[in-house]
Amino acid sequence: MTDQTASLASFTGDEARKKLRKRHRAERRFRMYGVAAILFALAFLVFLFTSIFSQGWSAFLQTSIKLPVEFSQDVINPSGNPDAEEEIFRANYVKLARTALYKELGVDPEVRKERRAANELLSRGVDVQLRDMVLRDPSIVGKTEDVWLLASDNADALLKGSIDRETPSDRRAVSDQQVAWIDQLVDNGDMKKRFNTGLFLNGASSSPETAGLGVALIGSFFMMLTVVLLAVPLGVCAALYLEEYAPKARSPDTIEVNINNLAAVPSIVFGLLGLAVFINFFGLPRSASLVGGLVLTLMTLPTIIITTRAAIRAVPPSIREAALGVGASKMQLIGHHVLPLSLPGILTGTIIGLVQALGETAPLLMIGMVAFVVEYPTTPLEPATGLPVQIYMWASSAERGFVERTAGATMVLLAFLIVMNSLAVYLRNRFERKW
Repeated sequence: MTDQTASLASFTGDEARKKLRKRHRAERRFRMYGVAAILFALAFLVFLFTSIFSQGWSAFLQTSIKLPVEFSQDVINPSGNPDAEEEIFRANYVKLARTALYKELGVDPEVRKERRAANELLSRGVDVQLRDMVLRDPSIVGKTEDVWLLASDNADALLKGSIDRETPSDRRAVSDQQVAWIDQLVDNGDMKKRFNTGLFLNGASSSPETAGLGVALIGSFFMMLTVVLLAVPLGVCAALYLEEYAPKARSPDTIEVNINNLAAVPSIVFGLLGLAVFINFFGLPRSASLVGGLVLTLMTLPTIIITTRAAIRAVPPSIREAALGVGASKMQLIGHHVLPLSLPGILTGTIIGLVQALGETAPLLMIGMVAFVVEYPTTPLEPATGLPVQIYMWASSAERGFVERTAGATMVLLAFLIVMNSLAVYLRNRFERKW
């Protein structure tokens, strides 16, 4: 009997050790699967950022040509009247730029082929550059000034390496003569890649070298301002009512289910709602930042309500009981205790909602925020566009220069998103309390 018991104990011990080793192997495999998933996600993230940065960093540089431009009064203001603003505004500034370029390159203006090849080195936006200089300082009329003028998209692409010099001239966008002129200007220090302030200041343009994010940045600012002014107070008040005042009955549960469902509705549905209600019914202007802000407000509200309710629930019941026990009213309880203690969670949810709204494209496309807007909007009712929509429009363009502009604008948008998410993490860690 003793031998049988010992044999059974030995068998049971061996079986247990075998099962234990099997369980440990399963745990190691599970841990390896988790590490592999994390490494795969990090590799994909590195690939994504590397792809964007490798294409987009050059968008922050723009090739310019330094030319001694003679601001001839015969061309700019032939009447001699300094108050003739219309005459100054409509002057032939392109002629001034081309004349300076011909002198710099030694081009004979009478030879049409050489003249056209030289003209292609300058951007179509040089007239706006020179006109703005004269409007800012009319005293330069009649003088000769060294001006850095924008080079064309092809000249810019050649200097950045996007156009291969080894490509046969019949299949290259830049001729051999133009390559020689570019090399001449570079050797003389009259053609350089400079920081592209126009990327942040210019509006829409059909030429890549003069296209910028200025209008999109202002439009996004107006939309985010609308979301902050409407979605944050409405969302916080709705969450406070549902958590602190609503009776524990069937109706609040139904509202909660609908709010959760709204948070999962595709964003394009909110765009259709905005098109039907704000534009077709209320008659608000298309492409206006106000309409975009109202649509994004509707889309962001569920997120803010859900996160605010979770933050309010996290306040310990003992805080409420203590406040009521010393005679505090319901309003005093909320204003002095509940809201201050739940503020980190509310701020985090609000910033996350704003980040989501800032990156949305589909609802803005539905309400027509794809207008070609050159001038800055001064009010939320004027036509504008947003950062994600501007990226979409540039990505749809065929010109080579818009490829780097698209990646550069994506980098700007990612920078905003990273800063806002980092702010959310900082605020939560800074003001969060442990219970």
